[in-house]
Amino acid sequence: MQSIKVADYLNHRPVTFSVEMRVESAVEKLLQSGQPGGPVIDTNKRVVGFLSEQDCLRKMLEATYQNESHSVVGDVMTANPVCVKPEDSIVQIADKMTVNKPKLYPVIDDDGRLLGVISRANVLLALDKHLHDTYLSGHRYV
Repeated sequence: MQSIKVADYLNHRPVTFSVEMRVESAVEKLLQSGQPGGPVIDTNKRVVGFLSEQDCLRKMLEATYQNESHSVVGDVMTANPVCVKPEDSIVQIADKMTVNKPKLYPVIDDDGRLLGVISRANVLLALDKHLHDTYLSGHRYV
């Protein structure tokens, strides 16, 4: 089971954001993508933060009360987010996801550049597929 790797199940085309993007534009991207958040990257595709629906909701609510918004992603993102590597085990990521808040982790290379993201749904798919394959192979001999 430890042999199931993040690289085999990550989303290679996640929605991403830049630090200077307006929060309203980021919200539109989130809503169109269906992702609960996404990595914030610099011009070299290095992950510099993470923007979640919750971050946006908080800022949009504040803007509603003030009847204006001048915020950019850099104002509301989480800096230095938890990231994973493509060679990491799906089981280890699943363990992290049961106790930590993020529903989605950026997947980075050794230089911190974004390769994709892995979500709870991706992890569930990997575990389900492995368990299904294990069940089928175990019952071939019965």
